[in-house]
Amino acid sequence: MARRQWSIAGQLFALQAVVVTLLVLAGAAGAVWLARSDSRQAAQEEVLAVAQTVARSPDVRAALRSADPSAALQPYAEATRVATGTDFVVVMAPDRTRYSHPHPKRIGQPFVGDIAPALAGRPFTTTNVGTLGESVRAVVPVYDDERIVGLVSVGITTEAIDRKLLGQWPVLLGVAAPALALAATGSWLLSRRLRRQTHGLGPAQMTRMYEYYDAVLHSVREGLLVLTTDRRVALVNDEGRRLLGLDADAPLTDRPVAGIDLPPAVAELLTSARDARDEPVLAGDRVLVANQRTARFEGIALGTVLTLRDQTELRTLASELDSVRALTEALQAQTHESANRLHTVLTLVELGRTDEAVRLATRDLAAAQQLTDRVVGAVTEPALAALLLGKSAQAGERGVDLVIDPECRLDGSPLPSADLLTVVGNLVDNALEAVAGNPPPRRVQVFVGAVDGELVVRVGDNGPGLDPERVNDAFRRGWSTKSAGRGLGLALVEQVVRRHGGSYEVDRSNDGGSLFTVRLPVGGGEAR
Repeated sequence: MARRQWSIAGQLFALQAVVVTLLVLAGAAGAVWLARSDSRQAAQEEVLAVAQTVARSPDVRAALRSADPSAALQPYAEATRVATGTDFVVVMAPDRTRYSHPHPKRIGQPFVGDIAPALAGRPFTTTNVGTLGESVRAVVPVYDDERIVGLVSVGITTEAIDRKLLGQWPVLLGVAAPALALAATGSWLLSRRLRRQTHGLGPAQMTRMYEYYDAVLHSVREGLLVLTTDRRVALVNDEGRRLLGLDADAPLTDRPVAGIDLPPAVAELLTSARDARDEPVLAGDRVLVANQRTARFEGIALGTVLTLRDQTELRTLASELDSVRALTEALQAQTHESANRLHTVLTLVELGRTDEAVRLATRDLAAAQQLTDRVVGAVTEPALAALLLGKSAQAGERGVDLVIDPECRLDGSPLPSADLLTVVGNLVDNALEAVAGNPPPRRVQVFVGAVDGELVVRVGDNGPGLDPERVNDAFRRGWSTKSAGRGLGLALVEQVVRRHGGSYEVDRSNDGGSLFTVRLPVGGGEAR
């Protein structure tokens, strides 16, 4: 059977209980020691005062001059002893002979104890063991015309002092017991609160949990950002720093999220504190999928948790797959159309109408060859030429007339192929979708060329156009008029423009739709 481990709250309560008990006991012992010391001091002052009073009494001096001092001094001493509550009042001769004593049989016997200072004329107090046991006593000289004629010793036994001190125990217990109870109650309340906060876990369990927690945070491939309810950073893992472009060593904990240089889309999502599910956001050159929700425990909001997944490569592959799929569908349609035309040509030949068969065959071939020659002749960049041919086929399948501007000319790519394809492909896709709902004719015009040291990409359409007030939204926030999860194309174009220090503008095209123009400084190019 496994040994049950104490929780942190239980261990803390036990430790506090032991410490508080020891402190209370130590305090009580200190109070007893002080009280005993004070009682001894008070007893010394009391016996000294009584002894001095007796020594100054004229009756005592007169009795010491008489022939039988004990006859007068014994009753007087006993009356004084009873009245003052002391244990003995002894009047003696300078040679220690007692004239009074609580036990009359000891009268005439020598006094036990030190009397030398008193014989020298100096009253003093001391603790000695005498016939009544250990006592606190005072010895005072009795003068008669500046001559010492006797001594007075008044004492209280230490047993009597201790009995008086024991009578104060109820008071001491009355103070110590409530203090101990109050401390125990405070410790119990503190341990109860700690138990709720630690959920009853023990040190080993919490250590193991922290180790797992730290290991998971550093190993997961998702970015994690946790904010408190007052919008301060509580935690960000390594992958989160990488995806958001944050310094790996920069201190972020407890900093307000508004003071951190985050991508605009991520900052807006965090500041809004709204729930988000698989929402695409842009972070620099990355396309991230964000999930955000409010973390709660037992109905209490603890903060906001944001997770980020990098889908840049996946989006790129998906875009390429869409292009391949569209090209495949266009090729399939062309295959069917070509088969139909081939059957028509063969039938015309069989009917002996060869001239019509030749004209039908060469007309479609010339149109296709003309488009290929124009694109390949104007654009020597293979990837861009292939993209435009593919988009032409895709446009034809959708019933859209994709027109390549006759002035289009690009000898080689002054930009990385990926960036060039991103700009042209997304602008054309955006135009094709813009005219999709229009009645025929549907037209998209494309120009790509080097003009005055800049690479210019211009795509126009005859669609409904874009409201000028929504231009910034369309480019900078991944905004879309279509279904959720789309609208990243223009945002990716904006990233390429920003990375190369270019510019973009949106105007009305000659056909009444939108005209997107992107200018990227490349140097060395000229119009042809």
